[in-house]
Amino acid sequence: MLSRSDEKKLEKLNAFEISNKMLGLAQKNEKGNIFLNAGRGNPNWINTKARFAFGRILEFGIQESQRTMNDGDMAGYTELAGVRERFEAFLDPDTNETDRFLETVLAYVKDDLGLNQDEVVKEFIDGVIGNNYPAPSRVLKNSEIIINQYLQSTLYNGIDLASDTLVFPTEGGTAAIVYIFHSLKENKLIRPKDKIAINTPIFTPYLEIPELNDYDMIEVNLTSKEADNWQISPEEIDKLNDPSIKAFFLVNPSNPGSKALDQKALDEIQKVIEKNPDLMIITDDVYGTFVDGFQTVYSVAPHNTLLVYSYSKLYGATGWRLGVIAANKENIFDKLIQKLSEKDKKELEKRYSLVALEPEKIAFIDRIVADSRSVGLHHTAGLSTPQQIMAVLFSLTHLITKENGDAYIHASKELVNKRYQDLHKALKIEEDNSKENAKYYSIIDIYALAEHLYGNDFRIYLENNFEEVDFLLHLAEKNGVVLIDGVGFGTSSGDLRVSEANLPTEDYRLIGKQILQLLKEYFHKYVESLNNVDHGGSHLE
Repeated sequence: MLSRSDEKKLEKLNAFEISNKMLGLAQKNEKGNIFLNAGRGNPNWINTKARFAFGRILEFGIQESQRTMNDGDMAGYTELAGVRERFEAFLDPDTNETDRFLETVLAYVKDDLGLNQDEVVKEFIDGVIGNNYPAPSRVLKNSEIIINQYLQSTLYNGIDLASDTLVFPTEGGTAAIVYIFHSLKENKLIRPKDKIAINTPIFTPYLEIPELNDYDMIEVNLTSKEADNWQISPEEIDKLNDPSIKAFFLVNPSNPGSKALDQKALDEIQKVIEKNPDLMIITDDVYGTFVDGFQTVYSVAPHNTLLVYSYSKLYGATGWRLGVIAANKENIFDKLIQKLSEKDKKELEKRYSLVALEPEKIAFIDRIVADSRSVGLHHTAGLSTPQQIMAVLFSLTHLITKENGDAYIHASKELVNKRYQDLHKALKIEEDNSKENAKYYSIIDIYALAEHLYGNDFRIYLENNFEEVDFLLHLAEKNGVVLIDGVGFGTSSGDLRVSEANLPTEDYRLIGKQILQLLKEYFHKYVESLNNVDHGGSHLE
């Protein structure tokens, strides 16, 4: 077992690396319990409709390629003329459910979006085959329109922004985060020692990246507290009125708090923009679809906000790496670039002159695209076309069902809700059934639970005699359960994050029972210490 000094060293790693260290302990746990890893947010369900459709489009695309060249395993290229008719002839909607979906897609893109069906089918088949570089580099033409409709339907809460929004599909939400930080720096919108505000607790990279030598930012925390139901209080939002704060980063719904901003917070952010119109906002809304009536900050402050979204959690697609950056056509990022000094603008014009005759006119989101390939490789930039089409198909599974209610999204919400309820019932702690709670994660305050079960003196004993990771280590080593330390996300000491996404539903009651069982063992050690002059070490034997 690790010594207390070793535990202190372990705490210097980020939350996910600590969790990885515990996997081996949990798999060989002392009690021979079933291994339960509720540390990662990877969902254990997938959307089948879009994946079946991808397969059918790929099959048709190969047949189309064989029309122009067919020599063993070598096929040719696809042709636009008549491709929609040939696709409809290929489909068998009377007997094949996937083909019925694709037939509905053809009607939707024509009747609802006004798109050319031949061009859409051609984009689909070339996209899934992956026979060309992404063109345009930022996003395929029709794909952008469809993704925009999806974002508007799921995240904007009735606000019409689709036609005013530009999107850049990326290799998951993580790539979007990296690209945004990089381009903000390259375009001199953030500089070393600048202040940026971060709503904490938050997904760990938002805390860690700004501290790297690459950026060396000064972080101002807008802290959400459990006492406030993990909402940002108006007093915290008031910090954004400071004009020296260049940017505000948040995850909404939060990770690990799993809470969406309520209307009060959204209203306060709108007021901030009126007072601090140059504030840049970056909102990561990956969990938004798990909240009924969700509304993104982008929809209330569109000209100041970059939106990051990922399909990974809702559609079980973490391996696909499907994210997107969205920006309004009129935005503060472009305006701030125009306000830079002549010296800075000249440097940027030189940087982007490799990819444009009038580099000063390149929109910030297109600069992100160029920067993602170090500018010089801009001609090969862009998310791979199979990934783009997969994101489009996920989007379409929602768009063609939204009028009558998306049964898949409803089922996903119900699944995490059931797991959330089972965990809380097993722990005998109060549930939060507010409409803002995505329930994708739970934060369990071990100290508060200890006090509730065994009294304040026992809580003090735990806080004073054990490192933060000690309970997590023993939970893994003795009981086979892996959770994540909330401190790495910016929570208080003693908070543990449980993912309601990645284990069979029946396991969440077991996790609750294992937590209570281990806490009882700590209590027995506490009782022994009261009867022992030498209180012994700080480890649970």
